[in-house]
Amino acid sequence: MSQPTQQEVPATGAPQAQKDVLDQLMKPEVQESLTVLVENLPKLAEMVTAMTTAYDFAQGLAKDQVFVNDMKVAFGEFTTPVVEKAKGVASAAIEAGDRAQAEQSSVGLFGMLKMLKDPNVQHTLRFAQAFLNILNERQQNKQD
Repeated sequence: MSQPTQQEVPATGAPQAQKDVLDQLMKPEVQESLTVLVENLPKLAEMVTAMTTAYDFAQGLAKDQVFVNDMKVAFGEFTTPVVEKAKGVASAAIEAGDRAQAEQSSVGLFGMLKMLKDPNVQHTLRFAQAFLNILNERQQNKQD
């Protein structure tokens, strides 16, 4: 007595998977989709060829250790100044916060007037004024 193999079809007809596929193919929307696919096969083949070429190129670059190392160096050269600047600003902010908490005296009117003579304060005030002017202009442009 032999066991039925996977290729043998049961006595009741086609296997269930084949019936499902045939049922799907009989639907009008599936037939329309297949027609569109067949009509666009030349374009699809061209697109797949272009994507394959791009994929092969990207894979070649990814496996090229010289290129990868050059990109790491270039990225490092680009980001290092930004990171250093951010670290400098962050450390200055932390130090300023520590100094402000350590200082318990209040700033009076004459102290404020003396601070206004500082070039850094003047630069910061001009920047703040320009920044607020720009925000105001943009808000007015949105309303128009």
